[in-house]
Amino acid sequence: MTRAVLCGYYGQGNAGDEALLASLLQMLPNHIKPLVLSGNPDWTHKRYGVESCDRKSFFQVLSALRKSDSFIWGGGSLIQDATSAASPIYYAGLMGLAQQQGLKTIAWAQGIGPLKRPLTRSLAKRTFTGCEAISVRDRASAALLQEWHLSCTLAPDPVWALDASPVKGLWDLPAPRVAVTLREHPQLTPERLETLTQALVDFQKATNTCILLVPFQASKDLAIAQSIQPRLPGSSHIFSLEDPRELKGLFQGVEMAIGMRFHSLIMAASQECRCFALSYDPKVNALMQELNMPGWDLSQLPDDCNTISQTWLEHYANGDPLNPHQIQSLADRALMHRDVLVQVLS
Repeated sequence: MTRAVLCGYYGQGNAGDEALLASLLQMLPNHIKPLVLSGNPDWTHKRYGVESCDRKSFFQVLSALRKSDSFIWGGGSLIQDATSAASPIYYAGLMGLAQQQGLKTIAWAQGIGPLKRPLTRSLAKRTFTGCEAISVRDRASAALLQEWHLSCTLAPDPVWALDASPVKGLWDLPAPRVAVTLREHPQLTPERLETLTQALVDFQKATNTCILLVPFQASKDLAIAQSIQPRLPGSSHIFSLEDPRELKGLFQGVEMAIGMRFHSLIMAASQECRCFALSYDPKVNALMQELNMPGWDLSQLPDDCNTISQTWLEHYANGDPLNPHQIQSLADRALMHRDVLVQVLS
C-alpha cells in the first residue's frame, strides 16, 4: 500500500473544496492510501473514512510527509494571491517541503492565479517546476504554465465527474424548484443584495417556484440565506448539506440555478439545470464563457430589480440547459485528471 498526502483547502466548511476532495478520493488509484491535511481532521475522517491530520500543525504535517511516498495539491485556486499573500506561501511551502523529502509531487486540477505579486509569482513558478505532473482546469492556468515552459494536462474541473447522491426530503418539497447560491463578498454590497432579494421576490411571485437557498460555506453564505428567506412570499427551504455528493444530487431536482459559487454552477449544469451566473471572480467568468452561460458580473449588476427579475423569467421560460451529450463529454474529459494520478502513482 502506497501512502499519499492530499493537500488543499479541506475541512474548512467550503463545499466547493470538499467536492474537489471527494472527486480526488474517487479518482485515486485503489492501491493509494490517502492522508488528508485538514482544518478539521476529525470531521474529515468521519466524512470520508480516511486518515487525516491538522494542516496547521507543522509536526503532524512533517510526520505525515515522512511516512508517505507522494504529495498531491488537491485542486482549486490554491496558488493565488488575490485574497492574501499567505495562501500561496503556505501551499508552495508544503510542496517545497514534500519535494525536499523526496516525495513524488503532483499539482492536481489547479486553477492558478491571479498572481499579482512578483514574489508569489516567482515562488509558484519554482514550485510547479519541481512537480512530477501538473493538471489544470482552465485555459488561463495552462497559458501561464506554457509561459513558464511547463507542460500540463488541461481538463474540465473534476467535480463534473463526481458521483451524485439523492437528497432526503427534496422530492417532498413543491415543484418546480429554483436553487440560489449567494456568498458574502465585497462586490455583493448591501444595496446589491437588496436588489437581488427584491428581484427574487418578484421572480417567485411570477413563477410560483419553490426557492432553495443553498449555503456552500456556512460562514459566508448562511446569514445571507437567512436574510432572504423571510422575504420570500412562497415556498422556500434552506439546504445546508455536508456531503458533496448530496450537494450535487440536490440539483437533480432543480429547474434553474442562480449562483455566485463556482462549483454550484458546475453541479447545477451537470444535472441539466438552466444556470444564471453572478460573477465575482475570473474563474466564474471563464466558466460562463466556456458554457455560454448567461449572467452578470456583480460589479455591473443592474440597479433595477425589475430588469433582473425579467431577465431571470426569460431564462427560466426559454433558456436551454446543457444537453446530455455535452454533460457526458465534460465528465469524460474531467477524468483526464484521474489519468494523471494513475500515470504518476502506478
